[in-house]
Formats: sequence, structure tokens, C-alpha cells
Amino acid sequence: MDPSDTVSPGSRSLAGRRFYFVGIGGAGLSAYANFARGWGAEVRGWDKQETIFMETLSGIELDVGGDPVPPPGFEVVVSSAHPGRVAGRSRAEFLAELVALRPSIVVGGAHGKTTTSAMIAYVLRELGHDPAWIIGGVVPQLGGNAGVGEGWLVVEGDESDRSIELLRPEIAVVTNIEVDHHAVFASATELESFFAEWLAEVPKVVRAWELEPVPFGLAVPGEHNRMNAAAARAALELAGVSGSDAEPALARFEGVGRRFELIADRGGVRVYDDYAHNPTEIAVTLETARQRTEGRLIAVYQPHVYERTRQLFQELGDALGLADAAVVTDVIGGRDTPHPGVSGKLVLDSVPPGVRRGWAPTLDDAVRLTLAWVRPGDVVVTLGVGEPWKVARAVATGLPE
Repeated sequence: MDPSDTVSPGSRSLAGRRFYFVGIGGAGLSAYANFARGWGAEVRGWDKQETIFMETLSGIELDVGGDPVPPPGFEVVVSSAHPGRVAGRSRAEFLAELVALRPSIVVGGAHGKTTTSAMIAYVLRELGHDPAWIIGGVVPQLGGNAGVGEGWLVVEGDESDRSIELLRPEIAVVTNIEVDHHAVFASATELESFFAEWLAEVPKVVRAWELEPVPFGLAVPGEHNRMNAAAARAALELAGVSGSDAEPALARFEGVGRRFELIADRGGVRVYDDYAHNPTEIAVTLETARQRTEGRLIAVYQPHVYERTRQLFQELGDALGLADAAVVTDVIGGRDTPHPGVSGKLVLDSVPPGVRRGWAPTLDDAVRLTLAWVRPGDVVVTLGVGEPWKVARAVATGLPE
């Protein structure tokens, strides 16, 4: 089926509407803002500080710092990172509206959903299907984190606030099910029931754990990406793209920003940055990095969310134990309130004996410590949701030629 034959052009346009995005610098809302602009809306926004995703928002008027002040006449869309800061619609409600306007493919799961959704959008575009996409990461081969073609709409769903249940796509992909948001789901059983109820409302479903990894080579490293590619191929087949057509394009996919992204290869040191923030993701990333160094592997981790840190500090420390040296910063909050006694030090103290450990409360501390430790032949990997990319860039700058 060609979805562009089923939707009138008028229903795809946001022309004449004006949106003010609160939290516009986030991975998700920056993509929504770009998408709304691409569909003809006037867009403005606010965030509390500069972020890496603001690099995608050229030409959009931004308010940084202070409190958000929506202009008169603008519809307000509020990120889940800023609940209650100002009255407005949730970003989940806004995404549900967009998904309802177009035959859509929604990708959810604890790990791999950004890469899997990017793979799907990339293949559709490469094969001339003119997709639209909203992805929580910058995809260089797609020119950004949002695109507004006339075909399938490919988006990420989010279980962190249960908002994925508002989406009604034609095709759903679930990469994996693992409790990653402990303040929302009390157990794996609760999370499994949540996904089962959502998938029951979707006509076509891909459960990635039922698939075998793709047997062909990819431009992106790691067994986890072979699984992501298998899920993408299955979704593409449900969308009418044969596996034989999809596979050559999947093999050319080069990845998403902040997903094992090479920041620098300088002075005999390679620096990578990755979004990994929970034990499973950190372990996979460090295992992939280990295959790329004959020297030492230095991991720099910024914990994200106090509740996750409280629940998983031992597992996070164990995962960082795959490196030869681990630098840990304090927790970056935002989604939840601090817990007494919960800090990045809990994670660092859980790193196994034999791994060099460094406490760096701030990102600047992490840069200084990493540069003091690193030597030619090493690989440095920065890890986390928040701003470890700043550490990666600063370390790269500080390395000798």
C-alpha cells in the first residue's frame, strides 16, 4: 500500500498554526519543532539552557533561560522534562495528533528505538517512498532529526511516561522490553502488560526478540545493530518493501548522532560519544568499543535520573567495569527530585575492583581527569542522556595533535 494515496494533502499541513515548544532543546521536542515547521507552522520555543539539539533549530526564535513566556496566540506544547512549568498540551498529545494524520510506523522499546526508526526512515527514503520522520537523534544521512515527505510517517514512541499508548499507528515495532523507568513501572510484568495492551490496538506488529539478527554486514558496528536492522527490515516488509530491496540500503546506513559517534581520532586517541544510560546499553556500547582498541578503554558516565540511579547503581557500576578506567559525574536531574544519599558516587563505588575509578562531580572535572589519564592507543567513550557530549568534545579539543 502507498500511504500517500490514502491521505489528502490538506490533512498533512499545519499551515496557519503557531506553536511554542517548552523544552525545545530536547531530543524529542526539537524534532517535533522541526517537523511542525516543515508542515508549515510558525514555531518558537524555550529551554532552560543551550543543548546539542539546538544546532538543528536554525532560524527558529529561541528563548534560553529564565521562565518560558509563550507569545499570545501560540499553542503551547510542553516537554515531559518540564511538567507544570506552563499550561499547555503535552508533547505526547501533539505527537498523537500527527500520527493520526498519516499512516504511521511507531517504534518503541527500552533500547534501539532511535536507530531502528532511523533505519526505517532511511531505507524508505533511499527507495523513493518519500517518508516523513520524527526521530530522537540527529541522523546525518537524513539531514537532521525530522523530515516531511509525503509517504509513511516514522516516529519513536515513549513508554517513559506511558505516552506511547496514545499513538495509533498502522505498524508498531517493539525492540525489547526492559524496565528502564522505575518511577513509572513497578515491575517487568507491569511493563509487559502495558505493551501487550497497546499492541492489541495496532494492526501490524513487529516484536524484535522473535527475530534473528540480520546475516549481512552493516556500516554500523555491534550485534545490537544487527538486531535493530532485523526489526527495521520486518517493519519495512509490513510496509510493502521487500527484504531484497531493503537490505542493500540497510547495509549503507551509517548511524545516528550520539550512538557510538566518533567525535575525534587525534594524537593516537579515539573519542566516541554515546547515548547509553542504563546497564544494558552501557555494556553493549563498551563491548563494541573494546573491539576497537588495543590500548585501554576509558568510560566517562553521567548518571541520569535519581530514581534510576537509586535502583540500578550496582548494575551501572558493573557495566562500567567492562572498561579499564571509569570516570563518573554526579547525577543530572530534571525528570525527578533528588533523593537523599543518591549521587553518582554510588555508581562509582560499585565499579568492580581492578578498574581505575575517578570521581568527577562536574563535567569540567570529568574533562580534566580524562585528559590527565588518557594516552596514545586509548579509546574514550562518553555515556549518558544529558550532556556527556560536552565532555567528548572538550576532550577531543584537549588532545595533542
